[in-house]
Amino acid sequence: MMQRLSLTMRLTILFSLSSAVVLLGLGILIWLAMDHHFANEDYVVLGDNIRLIQKITREQPIDGLPARLREMVEHHPGFVAHVQTVQGQAVYATAGFDFGTALEALARLRPGDNSFVWEQNSREYRGMRALASITDGKGGPLAIMVGMETEIHAHFMHAFRKSLAFYITLAAVASGLFGWWAAHRGLSPLRMMASRASGVNAHRLDARMPVDAVPVEMADLALTLNAMLERLQDDFRRLSEFSSDLAHELRTPITNLMTQTQVVLSQPRDAAKYRDVLASNAEELQRLGRMVSDMLYLARMEHGITLPNEEDINVTDEVRALFEFYDALADDKGVSLRIQGQAMIVGDRLMFRRALSNLLSNALRYTPRGKGILVEAMEKPPGDVTIVVENEGAEISPELLPSIFDRFVRADKSRTRAESESVGLGLSITQAIMDAHGGKISAESSAGKTRFILTFPQQAT
Repeated sequence: MMQRLSLTMRLTILFSLSSAVVLLGLGILIWLAMDHHFANEDYVVLGDNIRLIQKITREQPIDGLPARLREMVEHHPGFVAHVQTVQGQAVYATAGFDFGTALEALARLRPGDNSFVWEQNSREYRGMRALASITDGKGGPLAIMVGMETEIHAHFMHAFRKSLAFYITLAAVASGLFGWWAAHRGLSPLRMMASRASGVNAHRLDARMPVDAVPVEMADLALTLNAMLERLQDDFRRLSEFSSDLAHELRTPITNLMTQTQVVLSQPRDAAKYRDVLASNAEELQRLGRMVSDMLYLARMEHGITLPNEEDINVTDEVRALFEFYDALADDKGVSLRIQGQAMIVGDRLMFRRALSNLLSNALRYTPRGKGILVEAMEKPPGDVTIVVENEGAEISPELLPSIFDRFVRADKSRTRAESESVGLGLSITQAIMDAHGGKISAESSAGKTRFILTFPQQAT
């Protein structure tokens, strides 16, 4: 398979071809202009000779015309003349010249045309015709035909074409060399960027493309590559942190399972003890199952999953349905549930319920007894819908707020208990659901209250 041409070579070839085409076009224009100029000169000379013949015919009787015309023609090398009466009687013809071809070309002329070209014996001639009057009036007017050989001009044009071809070829080669030098030098910033990009690996993601050191045309490419490298670095960092956090989260329940199983197997136990250990192991396995399920759901959401079903959703009805589900747990904890406002959104009902359910279960987990949870829905210009889930209780520290939506992050690590069902993925899943709906989620915590704010884009009702 033929090796692909480099960008430098492609630019060199294109520059050479462009230069050759431009030079060839310019050469053709010059050649045509010179040929036209020589033709005009020849016709001017032929015209002068015709006027001279007309003057002779007016001043000289017809009997003396041949001698006078012969003398005039002999003083003009390369010039031929043919004079006859309109009835076809020859008066004078240049000796030794065959006018048959010329007369045939003359007969093909359209009325009104006086100049023509003919070839004879591999030579080209230019000719003109005219009428002349005679002094004695015998025989009526005379038909004059004059011609001139173009060998001198043809020889010059042939030499000019050869010189033109040589210099065009030389100029194209020189243009190619200069084009290669210009392309090679102009693409040096691109090679520098390629060199830096080749050094990027998993252990060196902080390399960036030079922006100020490259031409303006490549600055946008450098900025785009830098933005891509920043995203890769951030994603790689998050992946590393996720792997570390995942290993940490999985280690605890697996260690508990192994420890309890090894202890109970170390010596014979009664049936009740075995049942207690198996029940404890079942709880740990359920926690592992929830963690794996949440991670799979989060992975699907973060890989650009589309909304399975889009429909109009009444926010108030969905919140009330979730309140009925959490009502028993809220009564047990002594927490009140309230809803305020009306709003409609367009989205997937199950995904929306899961996002709200994550926020409500999180609020119930950290709301003290006797306090309340408020869900407020409102529409804001130019049509965005905002849903606020607010609970009273301990505030989230400002240091944790920026990372609260990361995986396996808990608002208060001191609250992590063995009986807690949270694995730190609920808020990450909620954020992914909002991204799928084209919205966003944010958190605020101050004055003894924590608010999670869901913003859905402009809705069609």
